[in-house]
Amino acid sequence: MNGLNKGIRKVEIALKWDPSPAGEPDTDLDIVAATYPASDPYGDPAFVVHFDSRSPDGTIYLNRDSHDGKGFGWDEVMTVELYRLDARYARVVAGVVIQQRSVERTFVNVANPGLRIREGYTDLATDDFGGVLGATAATVAEFARQEDGSWDFRPGIHGFDGDPATFTRVMGRTHQP
Repeated sequence: MNGLNKGIRKVEIALKWDPSPAGEPDTDLDIVAATYPASDPYGDPAFVVHFDSRSPDGTIYLNRDSHDGKGFGWDEVMTVELYRLDARYARVVAGVVIQQRSVERTFVNVANPGLRIREGYTDLATDDFGGVLGATAATVAEFARQEDGSWDFRPGIHGFDGDPATFTRVMGRTHQP
């Protein structure tokens, strides 16, 4: 690492979608993030942050939560303060889950979904979930701690087909180097 590159420090993960048509059940997407310890970076998550929760140390939190996509602009926003995350954590994996309440949905059934991952004013990644249309959830980013303590961003949308509880348990096990 040179003196000008501190790695990724603080990111914002933002999600938007259009509301369901009148008379149809609401579409509810959720951003989730899981941390993984350096002792087992592809094992079980140390903790998972999602709606109605935050990390125990306050480094990962949901700024905005929507149940129906009727927000203005970005409907869900999560902040991840990597620079404050304890050294015992080696990875953070972020994902998006479609709630499966009254009707089963995949990304093909979500109207105009959008994802933006940014640090400050710099967009690190944007996507429309077009590559995972048959999935009920998807990992959207991985942040990995380097030996010098800085964090790298590893983009990529990887679909998952199953229930949200299973997704949060296994989302960090895939895509090992």
